[in-house]
Amino acid sequence: MHQIVCKIGAVWDASAKVWTATSVDVPGLATEADTLEDLTQKLRVIVPELLQLNHVIPIDQASTVAIELTSHRQEWVEIAA
Repeated sequence: MHQIVCKIGAVWDASAKVWTATSVDVPGLATEADTLEDLTQKLRVIVPELLQLNHVIPIDQASTVAIELTSHRQEWVEIAA
């Protein structure tokens, strides 16, 4: 069985109000969702498909993929004088 670990970064886009995900481990990955939970659900489908389409994992062989999702969110908070 073929096994692969994919490191994926998720960043909060405050202007669009969505989480965006990209990865150097998954060619072509660029997706977004309103919540991290929704993003994770999308990644469970998209990541295996992209790995097969880009021949990172064999199409004719059983495989497992570990999705390692790291998120980053930054906000500015005003402090009253």
